[in-house]
Amino acid sequence: MTALGKLFRTTAFKLTLVYLIVFALFAAFLLGYFALNTRRLVTEQIEQTVDAEITGLSEQYNLGGIRRLVSVVENRSLRPGSSLYLVTTNAGEGLAGNVGSLPTGLLNNSGRAETKYRRIDEAEDSPEHRALVHIMQLPSGFRLLVGRDLEERERLRGIVLAAGRWSIAIVIILGIAGGFFVTRRVLKRIDAMTGTAQTIMAGDLSGRLPIAGTGDELDRLASNLNVMLERIEALMHGLKEVSDNIAHDLKTPLTRLRNRCEEALRTARDEKDYRAAVEATIEESDALIGTFNALLMIARAESGQARENLAEFDAAEVARGVADLYEPLADEKNLSVAVEAPEPAPMRGNRELVSQALANLVDNAIKYTISNGTVKEIVVKAVNEGERVLLTVADQGPGIAESDRGRVVERFVRLEQSRSQPGSGLGLSLASAVARLHGGVLTFEDNSPGLRVTIALPRGGPAQGAV
Repeated sequence: MTALGKLFRTTAFKLTLVYLIVFALFAAFLLGYFALNTRRLVTEQIEQTVDAEITGLSEQYNLGGIRRLVSVVENRSLRPGSSLYLVTTNAGEGLAGNVGSLPTGLLNNSGRAETKYRRIDEAEDSPEHRALVHIMQLPSGFRLLVGRDLEERERLRGIVLAAGRWSIAIVIILGIAGGFFVTRRVLKRIDAMTGTAQTIMAGDLSGRLPIAGTGDELDRLASNLNVMLERIEALMHGLKEVSDNIAHDLKTPLTRLRNRCEEALRTARDEKDYRAAVEATIEESDALIGTFNALLMIARAESGQARENLAEFDAAEVARGVADLYEPLADEKNLSVAVEAPEPAPMRGNRELVSQALANLVDNAIKYTISNGTVKEIVVKAVNEGERVLLTVADQGPGIAESDRGRVVERFVRLEQSRSQPGSGLGLSLASAVARLHGGVLTFEDNSPGLRVTIALPRGGPAQGAV
């Protein structure tokens, strides 16, 4: 397709053409209305002038008879630019005036009329003129005609029509030129967006739609699409990492499962040995199932499906329940779990996911806090802060370096390189996904010593479109 054909097929050019046609029709209607009213106004003025003159001449006839009327008409007929005058007998013989010829039978009718005529000093083959005349039947059978030439009216009409034609022509030319200009600009931006989209479809997810900075609808569309592309890129990057991490992190336990089964077949001598192998296999399988459950829960939170189960609940009650659940585990490691929830913290959300996210934070705090002979405290808080509810877990463990805090929320990331502690590296990732699901944030701060992790959730639940 040629560039011009491509231009003609754009929606912007079609809309410009439609607006141009509508505007041209409106302009033509407006000019026609103006011309019609101008013609009517000029005609009324001519009629008033003719009526006033014929009234004055009839008064002259009433005062001095036909002689005085003939004398006045002859005097007026000789003036430059005079009106049309004619006095005739009942038989149609001219007595005075400047009208040479009229259509046959015109003088037989009284009143106003538009007619053709020639002046008395014009030749028979000269072109005829048009005039508006008023004919009056005088006493004694005489007839009086007074009229005005319509050349001025026709000339004014011609001026208005010529101006209208030129105006409409200029409007059409400027409209088409403006349409080309606007369409080229819009098409240029659309082509740039199309080029970026083709680059993205080719596999380069780093491409972003250009923004002109004008703040128009195309800029708003490009901005929203860029946000969407950033989200897609992040999800694809996360998917790649998940695939890689699953391959690495699940290969080891699956290999252990196979080796234990093979060892049991090879070395087990009695039911006791088989039972021990089966129990170890079940334990390893439970860990794998837990990992997959965590992945499914994260995927469910990130996709927004969990919003179907939103309900009102008390976050303070959730904090107390999680603390009670993990208190026996903390006692085994010589740790204490304290709850600070002085007042109800009502909010709207998915209670199951919020509870799981808070449980993951408490589990991490217990897992990585070492007592070293002294009782160390883990504090679980649920407090109100304006329109938000803050769920906080503070420990006295080794903490997380500031440079690693953005990385720990990724799937399967474990800062402990030895991986001596149980876990899959999905706890903080799930907590972050739950926070985003509710339109909140997950933050890390120093507890001096230790780490303080906070889930800040809006009290009214997630906003529309938040993921």
